[in-house]
Amino acid sequence: MTLPALVAADLGPAVRAAFTRAPGNLSRTVGDQDGVLDRRCALAAWAGAPVAYAWQVHGRGVHVVTGAAEVPDDGPVARADGLVAVGPRVALGVLVADCVPVLLADGVAGVVGVAHAGRAGVAAGVVGAVVAAMVAEGAAPGRLRAVVGPAICGRCYEVPADLRDEVAAVVPAARAETSWGTPALDLPAAVAAQLADAGVGAVTALGACTLEDPGWYSHRGRASGRPEGRFAGVVRALAR
Repeated sequence: MTLPALVAADLGPAVRAAFTRAPGNLSRTVGDQDGVLDRRCALAAWAGAPVAYAWQVHGRGVHVVTGAAEVPDDGPVARADGLVAVGPRVALGVLVADCVPVLLADGVAGVVGVAHAGRAGVAAGVVGAVVAAMVAEGAAPGRLRAVVGPAICGRCYEVPADLRDEVAAVVPAARAETSWGTPALDLPAAVAAQLADAGVGAVTALGACTLEDPGWYSHRGRASGRPEGRFAGVVRALAR
């Protein structure tokens, strides 16, 4: 089994979390499928527990994973864009290639969560929905730590002006301009603002742009010939 290169995400001493680098596609639906299952197994071995993935649909739905028995060997646990788990029996994964991956944890309560926050998910409030679901499972907002992972940045994510205005009307921090002066969305900034609004105690943004850095998969990067695929963010509580 070949484990992709990892970038650590600091969510506290009672939590294991990281993002996988490219090459090393983790998606079962896009990109080269050769080795995907082996990489998923290697990532689960690193996490120390089965990794649950969702069938991501660009909404605000959140699914609470109850334990390892719920996690299939090959497939999603639910149609959702947020996952939450309690305790060390299962890890959570989020798959992205320009959308924002968010990893969250309350290490004291042993509650972890992930969010897949694309443009539609940001506008729908998936990040706040994940925080609310974590609090319902025993997390305290002030103890929560979050890492905003690699995503396409506001300098690169060009969109029509009316679309920018639509999203910015919901999350003003999303309003941006590309480096060449056209309307854009800054989804990482929008997610950080939503985490702060939800009362999350500590928010760290990695600041890596998936379009600018070929070490991450990028949906928009396919136009320049980069391979299609998805990288993963993974988080697991080490205790309960």
